[in-house]
Amino acid sequence: MELPKEITAEKVHFSKDSKILNDIAQETSCDSELKTLTEDELLERIETVLNEKIINGEKTAFFQLGLFYIEQELYEKAYSCFEKSKDFDSQSMYQYGVMLYDGIGCEQNTVKGVECLLQVAQNPSNYTKHLMSALQYNIGRAYFQGFGVNRQSDIEAEREECLDLKKAFFWHSEACGNGSLESQGALGVMYEYGIGVKHNSDSAYICLKEASDRGNVYAMGNLVAHYYRRKLFTKASALALRVAQLKSQDIKLLATETECLPAFISKGISTACFYLARSFSSGLGIQQSEEEAKVYYSRSFQFDPDVCARLQNITTHGVI
Repeated sequence: MELPKEITAEKVHFSKDSKILNDIAQETSCDSELKTLTEDELLERIETVLNEKIINGEKTAFFQLGLFYIEQELYEKAYSCFEKSKDFDSQSMYQYGVMLYDGIGCEQNTVKGVECLLQVAQNPSNYTKHLMSALQYNIGRAYFQGFGVNRQSDIEAEREECLDLKKAFFWHSEACGNGSLESQGALGVMYEYGIGVKHNSDSAYICLKEASDRGNVYAMGNLVAHYYRRKLFTKASALALRVAQLKSQDIKLLATETECLPAFISKGISTACFYLARSFSSGLGIQQSEEEAKVYYSRSFQFDPDVCARLQNITTHGVI
């Protein structure tokens, strides 16, 4: 199960009751006036106040203004703010690395992006505690896929790939220790398939089960696969049936509630649907029904065609 490439930025939403607006209101003594402003006037006021803070030498205002520009999808302006403040603000360095990695508001540079994230992760402070699990997870995912690494030859690529997977396992372990639900699921997959670490079925089960109990749908899908491969067909079909009832409109809410990427949630549902279809087709752990099998094969494809195709391929070769 491959991990998506995206590194996601910390989400910050501005509204009339947000902390930044309350702070600005108190400092400018215009709380009552803020309530009468239109949304456009409110946003203009925020930009003005933050720029005044920067002029007055308040370094943290660069980071706040950068987040404000991201919210308004003014990515080039946001990138400029983070670039100016990255050397004295670790949160800005994080956002700067994210934007470089994804090529948001700037020319994409995955190598430099990963370097920035590593710099923040390896120099923790009170200002970055809230970023650590996301940082470690994102670095682990980058290493998992080999992005941000220069490879000059096939031999070097093979050596780097092995090294990257071990680094991926390390960073996911760190992130899991800091509470990352996504990394807990990723560790389960790595243990399950021996990716960056020696295959360990017991450790895979523990990680996948705990992540599933915490709401990680990607882990649930892989736990279904774990049960099925070990011929625990009743458990596999029961969990798969529960996951397979999720709808596409549920993904956004689940992503918010669990802080897991929508792409992972889709992969988890697709995996569960495929194994459920397989169970219906074979009558293992559930009453046989070719009609139900067709329904869930179709749902698997709808949620993630790549996952469905990969599982269909290994089914054809007798792995499932």
